[in-house]
Amino acid sequence: MAHQGKQRDDVSTRESTEVKHDISKSNAAVTTFDEHDGSSSKDGERQRTREYAKAPWWSYIWDYEPGRSHEERKFVQKLDVFLISMLSFGYFIKNLDQTNISNAFVSGMKEDLKMNGNQLNLVDTAWTVGYVIGQFPSQIVLTKVRPSIWIPCSELVWTMLTFCLASAKTSNHVIAIRFFVGLAESVFYPAAHTILGAWYKPSELAKRACIFHSSSAAASMFSGYLQAGVYKGLNGRGGLAGWKWLFIMDGVISIPITLAGFFLLPDLPENTRAFYLNATDREMGRNRMESVKRAPRRGLGRSVWKRVFGRWHVYVLTVLYITFINAGPSGSVNPMALWLKSEGESTYKVNVIPTSQYAVQLVSTVTFAILSDFLKNRTGVMLFSVGLNISPSSSIANEICSADAEERALVLGSMNTMGYAFNAWVPLLTFPQDQEPMFRKGWIFCCACFVLGEGGSVAAVWYFLARDRRRKVAGVEDAGVLEVEGEEIGMRREVGDGVSFGVVRDGDGVDEVGVEEDGRDRKGGKDV
Repeated sequence: MAHQGKQRDDVSTRESTEVKHDISKSNAAVTTFDEHDGSSSKDGERQRTREYAKAPWWSYIWDYEPGRSHEERKFVQKLDVFLISMLSFGYFIKNLDQTNISNAFVSGMKEDLKMNGNQLNLVDTAWTVGYVIGQFPSQIVLTKVRPSIWIPCSELVWTMLTFCLASAKTSNHVIAIRFFVGLAESVFYPAAHTILGAWYKPSELAKRACIFHSSSAAASMFSGYLQAGVYKGLNGRGGLAGWKWLFIMDGVISIPITLAGFFLLPDLPENTRAFYLNATDREMGRNRMESVKRAPRRGLGRSVWKRVFGRWHVYVLTVLYITFINAGPSGSVNPMALWLKSEGESTYKVNVIPTSQYAVQLVSTVTFAILSDFLKNRTGVMLFSVGLNISPSSSIANEICSADAEERALVLGSMNTMGYAFNAWVPLLTFPQDQEPMFRKGWIFCCACFVLGEGGSVAAVWYFLARDRRRKVAGVEDAGVLEVEGEEIGMRREVGDGVSFGVVRDGDGVDEVGVEEDGRDRKGGKDV
């Protein structure tokens, strides 16, 4: 017994010494520059200042990381060429096939299909209901099916449905088709942000996410120019009205982009089989995500749902996106185009003049994205951009949820689902078709939504991020009960570098220190 007691005392002393060493190492790590939250020690800050003092002019608009190797630089360039291009083109055709209704409506569809009531709002509502229904199931499927299969298949479906719109004879046909278009398009946006967050570091993400996002503005611009050109050159050809030719041309543009997705989307770092990424690239992709503590995806068990809905992320970010997506008219209602038509302008001008507003959106989105990455202060830049309704909320969600792939997928799905669930009925009250072109109630609602909804949500994100940052600096990243063999129980606390420690009490009332490293408890304990 005495020998066993001495052995236990030796083990306890040795583990206590190891814990002190691990805590020292963790505390030292806290003082170094952390790319995720921007904290740094004085030495780290001076080093960073020296590096950026010699930065080239282009570092103000694109990545500049002096410590990045040549191999990593080439790897990121491959991602930019293939991944960003494919996602941007995919989002382009999604918005092209989503917003073409507004151009068709002011180019003869209203008169041909006798859409004189609130049918335009009902078309939007049908699309939105389909979009909402498909969100969560799609994100769940995405955890089981490769994105390079799931996304292009959905694109192919909505492209075929876009062709079908050219044969619509009544507004009810349009409403029914648009429901299924929304169902198919629900796959793309949250899936795209899930993929972006799985490949890019936080310092790289915002500008690329917003370049991707700005392709929606480019699509709206292009749709206006395309309808103007189609109406001028094809109206009446083959017995088809100009607005019907718009849907046909949109489908023709979408097909090659859809087919390219099967070959060019790289899936995720843990299962990619992209031909342009060799074995070294694939390993680098996984290591890069590990370096910023961004976890690969796992299965969706009950513990995942409990973990996701036990954090503030899903609630606050969802409210933020609800206000963002509803602080303006719905996609098919273009107040400027409707006003121009009421003033008797030509169909060409009605389609072309409103594109200027999308040009402003495109430039502003990219500018704020570059600023948020360069300043490494996404929340501050987002607050400043609220007044212009340019909110990089999806890139913030990617960063906040970066350590949990399942949470990232579900939070993005929740944001889109709830945002568009409100969008299914809010525009019926704020921007009804029978109140065109002034929409007085709608603009009052928009102002209130900007100031109260988005401003309050961003303030809440700022508060919770600051609270989490304080806890991280204090070394309390996570706490849970540690159950050790027998009756030993206590608290576990993670201190970084894969090391956890906790004070446990055995059956004799003796306090001991347990250490857990890389998921292995040296005393045989386990988390409960």
